[in-house]
Amino acid sequence: MKIFKAVLVGSLIAFSGLAAAQNCPYDPRCLSNLYGAGNPYGPIMNPYAPNSATNPYATEAPRLYDSQGNYHGQLSTNPYAPDSTSNPYGRYGNPYSPDSLKNPYGAGNPYNPGLIYVVPVK
Repeated sequence: MKIFKAVLVGSLIAFSGLAAAQNCPYDPRCLSNLYGAGNPYGPIMNPYAPNSATNPYATEAPRLYDSQGNYHGQLSTNPYAPDSTSNPYGRYGNPYSPDSLKNPYGAGNPYNPGLIYVVPVK
């Protein structure tokens, strides 16, 4: 019985950590933090910056990587860029591609405990 309680408590702690990792309002690298990476006038979200995710004409959009270091395309609103997550025919924007974050059965699985990191290009 003690082993069962220890496993139950350990799993509750592990799962609560996963839920907290997905909601990161105070992490400066998180897009849900409006004073960090999610700042609408910061380098990642500014619609006029040349390396912004919301500028459709950006030449160097931020890159997306998972926790294992796998590349998942550029966070861009440009539907014509080959690596853009907004290109419905590209590898990273196609909802049927296993590398696309738009595929709920592949890299975009909502139950995946790994985080996706936005890395700005310098």
